[in-house]
Amino acid sequence: MLRVLIVEDQHLISKSLKMGFEEHDIAVDIAENGETAQRHIFGSEYHVIILDVMLPDITGLEICREIRSKGIKTPVLFLSALDTVEEKIEGLKAGGDDYMVKPFSFQELLTRVHVLNRRNQTNTTQTHIETYLDITIDTETKDAHRAGQNLNLTKKEFRLLEYFIQNPNRLLHKTELVENVWDITFDTGTNVVEVYVNYLRNKLDKGFEHKYIVTKFGQGYIFKTTS
Repeated sequence: MLRVLIVEDQHLISKSLKMGFEEHDIAVDIAENGETAQRHIFGSEYHVIILDVMLPDITGLEICREIRSKGIKTPVLFLSALDTVEEKIEGLKAGGDDYMVKPFSFQELLTRVHVLNRRNQTNTTQTHIETYLDITIDTETKDAHRAGQNLNLTKKEFRLLEYFIQNPNRLLHKTELVENVWDITFDTGTNVVEVYVNYLRNKLDKGFEHKYIVTKFGQGYIFKTTS
């Protein structure tokens, strides 16, 4: 369930927003001052923070700068009665992701909250760490692990594993592997595929009950993810 923190010192506004979000199955916490807001933010996890710029004890800009300095990347949507370009720029420079001017349409606010959450989820998944069953690969460092065990792959073995993972449960002919892993035209006289598949199999499957790499003699290989 989507979870939102509303930081707003005007009780009627925060109460109204809470009711509106809950009607759309969004969980809401409310903070009516900066101190309470920081306690919530540092003690819980939220998908989006709706942050009023003007609060009784500390500004929303200061709160945003503080949480960004602590490495918290939760999307922040500023609410403010101040509608100058300069104010909006200050909000974005403080680490905000969006800025809405009071009064505003609840439907527009709801839409922006969903957009911010979707964008954040997309960014979160764009990582160089990828997991497939009990295999974890790091596309940046070219490290690979199975069940937590470092496979110590060479660059070419890693690329071969990566291509297998990208094409599970289908027959991969040697021609396809050579052209996509080695980027060369297939030479019927070479046994480079067999050699490297054997290297990879010894590192990936040896000692494990489930064998990922299955040989189809005279045809190619299948990276089998099911038993």
